Amino acid sequence: MKFFFRIFFHFALLFLIMSCARRSSPTGGPKDSIPPELLRAYPKMNSTFFDKDEIELVFDEYIKIKDLGRQLIISPPIEKSYYKIKPPESVVSKKIEIELLDSLDENTTYTFNFGNSIADNNEDNLLPFFYYAFSTGPVLDSLQIRGKINDALEKDTESFISVYLYPADSTFKDSSIFLKKPFYVTSTLDSIIYNFKNIREGEYEIIAIKDEAGNYLFDQNIDKIGFIDKPIKLPNDSIIDLTIFKENENFSWGRPFFVNKNRLGIQYYGDLKNMKELKLISEVPEKFVSLINKDRVKDTLNYWFKGLDVDSLQFSLQGIDTIRSSTVKFRKSKEKDSLIIRSLTGGVIEFKDTFKISSNIPIMEVKKEFINIINLDSTQIPFEAKIDENHDIINILFEVEPNDEYKISIYPDAINDFFDNPIDSLSYKVQSRDREYYGNIFLQLIRDTAESFILELLDKDFNVVRKQKKSNEIDLYIFRHLTPGDYYVRYIKDLNNNGRWDTGNYLKKLQPEKVFYHPNKLELRSNWDLNENFFIEK
Repeated sequence: MKFFFRIFFHFALLFLIMSCARRSSPTGGPKDSIPPELLRAYPKMNSTFFDKDEIELVFDEYIKIKDLGRQLIISPPIEKSYYKIKPPESVVSKKIEIELLDSLDENTTYTFNFGNSIADNNEDNLLPFFYYAFSTGPVLDSLQIRGKINDALEKDTESFISVYLYPADSTFKDSSIFLKKPFYVTSTLDSIIYNFKNIREGEYEIIAIKDEAGNYLFDQNIDKIGFIDKPIKLPNDSIIDLTIFKENENFSWGRPFFVNKNRLGIQYYGDLKNMKELKLISEVPEKFVSLINKDRVKDTLNYWFKGLDVDSLQFSLQGIDTIRSSTVKFRKSKEKDSLIIRSLTGGVIEFKDTFKISSNIPIMEVKKEFINIINLDSTQIPFEAKIDENHDIINILFEVEPNDEYKISIYPDAINDFFDNPIDSLSYKVQSRDREYYGNIFLQLIRDTAESFILELLDKDFNVVRKQKKSNEIDLYIFRHLTPGDYYVRYIKDLNNNGRWDTGNYLKKLQPEKVFYHPNKLELRSNWDLNENFFIEK
């Protein structure tokens, strides 16, 4: 009896230990990153002779639907009053039911593209661009279009680019991409390759959009766009590559706003070069003085003024095709800006660099006789001092020699700002490096065209560090005295010879200027000459 009791006791103890072990096992584990999967569909996916009034889609886990009103694209389009989708967005379920409330067209392939509206309930893993297709006739449309998306300016193309098709018929206008959802939609997902399926024969306008708002429309201020110059024809055209670019936003004015008793801010949108007019229409005394400069961070103009004691100012603001007046009322609580001068150059100055100091208040005059530069040997260094066109940076230019140190002294009478604020004496020290610290890049262009171009050297973050225009016939370009690191080279076909890359415009049917990148990252070391060939396509 004792023996059986012992056996029972050991089994009970073992069971208890195992149970405890199970209860105390680590929780969590790897995060679920797998999107839901379709288990079955009724009628089956890609059915023909479809004659049902309800569709049932069953998934392998609980899902939720969000933003269906914007995400769902039905091709050909069906009026919203002609169908109903369950469950509602607030309900979690394993299935989606589509109730058809009106008859469908005969011999037609329909696709229900859910965009990014379906996600699992636990981790919000999206089932991107899930679609269900069927035909009301004997044939399911099966034509396909695929292709690659490239960025016009950047070396790497973003993922999740949407590609849209619009029937190229009398219903399509250039404005349609701003106002109407497309007929067919697909996405590159996390690649740069797109693929349309179940397309019917015909002619289509094809548009690629980086759809930041997810509304299936082109929003010029935030989206990139790509297009080709003429409709595509199916089944003839099956591979179509597209290049996306960011348009210059149409210029327009925002609302002026009060900053303090001597400064207003005026917001704008688009390229400031396209500004039509900013005009003060309030009556002001003769002693009134004003100056406008651009904020370096925000798309805002600073309107500085003095010699005026009023409670408001009125402006006339002219955009591309509009003129409006705007009044800014003053508040009494804010004082004027205090002058802040700071160096934009760090402790090391490179060869050919310019020593820069900035001011938060416009600089009106710089007097070089009150500026002094000496080197390590206390030798006076000749220099030039210039105010930039925005009146907020002083450029001090001098010859930088290797292994030297420079002390820049700026005395109180050297700088006059807009408000005649006094400044204290300022002193800065910078030093130069040994010549052997730097490297050089020799770049041989190989091309069979005589076009104008811009050659840009980019750092590892793709910021432009050097820039050259076509300057010789042998196409050998040298970038000297470069700090060690990784570089990229970009070649821009400057078709209009204006010295900059020009983007495209959909409504004007303008494509952006072509850009080519050297295929390799250039790894430059100290005291090293790097020789590279760069083959340019026609």
